[in-house]
Amino acid sequence: MTEPTIIGLDVGGTKTAIVEGDPATGATLQREEMLTQAQVPFAERVPAIAAGIDRVRDGAERAGRRVRAISVAVGGPLRISEGVLLDPPHLPGWNGAPLRATFAARFPGLAVHVEHDGNAGALAEFRFGVGATRPGLRHLVFLTAGTGLGGGIIANGALLRGASDTAGEFGFFPMATPAGGGDRMAGSWDSLASGSGLLRHAQAMYPERWGGAATIRDVVAAALRDDAQALAVVRRTGEWLGRGMTLIVTALNPEVIAVGTLGVVLGDRLLAPARAIVAATALPAAARACAIVPAGLGDRIGDVAAIMASIAADA
Repeated sequence: MTEPTIIGLDVGGTKTAIVEGDPATGATLQREEMLTQAQVPFAERVPAIAAGIDRVRDGAERAGRRVRAISVAVGGPLRISEGVLLDPPHLPGWNGAPLRATFAARFPGLAVHVEHDGNAGALAEFRFGVGATRPGLRHLVFLTAGTGLGGGIIANGALLRGASDTAGEFGFFPMATPAGGGDRMAGSWDSLASGSGLLRHAQAMYPERWGGAATIRDVVAAALRDDAQALAVVRRTGEWLGRGMTLIVTALNPEVIAVGTLGVVLGDRLLAPARAIVAATALPAAARACAIVPAGLGDRIGDVAAIMASIAADA
């Protein structure tokens, strides 16, 4: 190691990973994981997260490495420069969480940077994933496709954040007419094509099997066994994924859509029906120009994305 390392937080609706990463190569040097407990107020989770950071930092020091920064990747919406989280649907206890200020106060010797997890994933794929295998790549969209659905946009080789830091909040696309009420996520792309959407489809299609205490992991595990019912659920989810991709492909004309988590785990079980929808419904020239692939970093995407806020800040 010739360069100080970065501690990254990959904060998801289900789990939070704390990693030590090499900014030169993207390699993960240490990793630990804890439940996010998304309903619990952020302030109550800070001690456990800070203790995890301390353990990883201590491990780095014992190995003779120096940590220089903390990098946070978390689903939005966010005020990125301030590092403040704004009413995230998958982290109800973290509304208004001052991420940057909190960790800067707790770790005064370390720079702290915060980025939307979709943006961080796009940066990771562009630098260390799909982009590393496609010389000349300039236009990429990354989709998180985990518990929730968000994304990031690389346009002309640069990250696109938008006027209010909300570019890439694809999960809010209204895709179906909600049944009623004031929930802005009802009928959204997130509700139909994310991991939560996958479980929602399973419960609707096969309530006797996946009602009650069933989890996303239960449905995914069954699909990986090629269980017929689970594959039908994945196919429906993939078709909804493709409907949203059609909007992205037609509007942004990317060369690649890289799909994290579910795209990596389920592969063509999920992505083949999505590709079919895009081919049938998107602007034809744009559809032909776009490859829809699992994230090139595979199951490492979250770990690498976790350190990208700090890498990008130093670029």
